[in-house]
Amino acid sequence: MLSRDEYLAAWSRWHGGADTSRPLVRGWLTGAWVLARPLAGLPPFAATAFGLLVAAAALGPAVAGGRWLIAAGLLVGASGLLDSLDGAIAIGTGRASRRGFVLDSVVDRLSEAAYAGALWAAGAPGWLAVAFGAFCWLPDYLRARAGQAGVEETGALSVWERPSRVAMAGMTLGGAGVLAATGAEELVVTAGAGVGAALGLVGVVQLGFSLRRMLAD
Repeated sequence: MLSRDEYLAAWSRWHGGADTSRPLVRGWLTGAWVLARPLAGLPPFAATAFGLLVAAAALGPAVAGGRWLIAAGLLVGASGLLDSLDGAIAIGTGRASRRGFVLDSVVDRLSEAAYAGALWAAGAPGWLAVAFGAFCWLPDYLRARAGQAGVEETGALSVWERPSRVAMAGMTLGGAGVLAATGAEELVVTAGAGVGAALGLVGVVQLGFSLRRMLAD
């Protein structure tokens, strides 16, 4: 297993030279690396598949509502952690591959669709849940298209990267569950989805300026 600094450097290479010095990103990746060390023998795909199942499982307690929303928030957080865990195992043990990289990206997008679905099931307006999901997908779609155009850099990290999306969805659902006794769960879920969509818009604008520079002819 690579040391933490070696892992961070390798993760950055696999993600187009992404900056890992930001506290949120560095903390997220370090946590995944710590958990991955005792699980180094586990196939990375097992963590990937389990993470998707956990994300989908959040829909059940989101539909149930009330105090069950706490469970939905915890499941969202666990799915995000598992998503980072599979990459930490693959990169940290030298088993990372292009196939696994693409599969992990697909699972990320499916998980984010489940987050948006959970917010809608918990009471967020449909259009707002769709906006939340769309802004989860759009930055990575833009990066993928830029990569097809020959851009090798990831670009500047925005306020709406994967850890932010997981945290916002998980805390919104969990917070709504905590306040369920007051009858404010729909208001909390709507507000959380709205803030997430707004951060997504800001993140796309930030990424747009970065890609504009990198795509200049």
